[in-house]
Amino acid sequence: MNAYDIAKPLLFSLPSETAHGLGKRALSAAGHAPVADALAGRFGVDDDRLTVTVLGEQFPNPVGVAAGFDKNAEVVEGLTALGFGFVEVGGVTAVPQSGNARPRMFRLREDRGLINRMGLNNDGATAVGERLAALDAPVPVGVNVAKSEHVDAADAPADYRETYEQVAAGGDFFVVNVSCPNSQGFEELQNRDRMTAILTELQDAGASPLLVKLSPDLPEPALADALDLVTELGLDGVVATNTSTERPDDLESPNRVETGGLSGKPIETRATETVRFAAERVDVPVIGVGGVATAEDAYRKIRAGASLVQLYTAFVYRGPSVAREINHGLLRLLERDGFDSIEDAIGVDL
Repeated sequence: MNAYDIAKPLLFSLPSETAHGLGKRALSAAGHAPVADALAGRFGVDDDRLTVTVLGEQFPNPVGVAAGFDKNAEVVEGLTALGFGFVEVGGVTAVPQSGNARPRMFRLREDRGLINRMGLNNDGATAVGERLAALDAPVPVGVNVAKSEHVDAADAPADYRETYEQVAAGGDFFVVNVSCPNSQGFEELQNRDRMTAILTELQDAGASPLLVKLSPDLPEPALADALDLVTELGLDGVVATNTSTERPDDLESPNRVETGGLSGKPIETRATETVRFAAERVDVPVIGVGGVATAEDAYRKIRAGASLVQLYTAFVYRGPSVAREINHGLLRLLERDGFDSIEDAIGVDL
């Protein structure tokens, strides 16, 4: 039993968002030397077989932190010290937002999942951009840009551009969030015309590498249409997937009735299917997210076509050693299957 296993009952006795805040404060302290150096020595997995070169960047390993965990770019250094190969901060909006009323994050302990309806609470693009510009992160940092809640869909392109321009100097890649299920007006953004307007506006602003984050709830024809747009516009990648508003019939937790986006183990299969669907249709990197908690989970997405994977919910249930455990497990799986590197395993099941 590790220290997190001992602390978890206490943390889980607290409201989920309160526990998350305590964890972030600990990560903030952990991001400074010499603590960060000591943590990196314990949690880092330094092995060239895990290196992935995509999006014009070299990722030391394929396991990253999904958007939503570090909305305001406050704990990138701490997450890096825990062995993650990259961090995606945000979602960031042009103006500060307080998000939805609490409670707005719920554990589904029996299902190893979370439901959140945070509502894109963040400090706004100016503050986040200043923090990003001051970072000297040893891993690539992505920025998830989203629509401000008060902005109509017709005005969304200019709003996204305003956000991008404030964070541009500090990001290594940029993810367009048009699929957030917890903030008003996003359902209108996933149709072809709206997406085209937003993406071309960001391209005109110089956003690159530029990726789009898709919903796991899109029906297949709509998903195929969105992926066609990725190719037509020459986007640099796809993130598959966001959280889900659907509820599998086998959920056991009483919190399954809460509204919001479902993440974690309950959406793992659907997310992996979406990774495969995307990888079969686009010739750009796919980042797989949704239900990644073990090396086997990550490996399935990689073999299905994901160049990189991300997690959030697994951090809650498995604690600060999760990246190390997944990376060690990936090395064992590569050896088992005779691959020289993680890049050799990408898409082998397609």
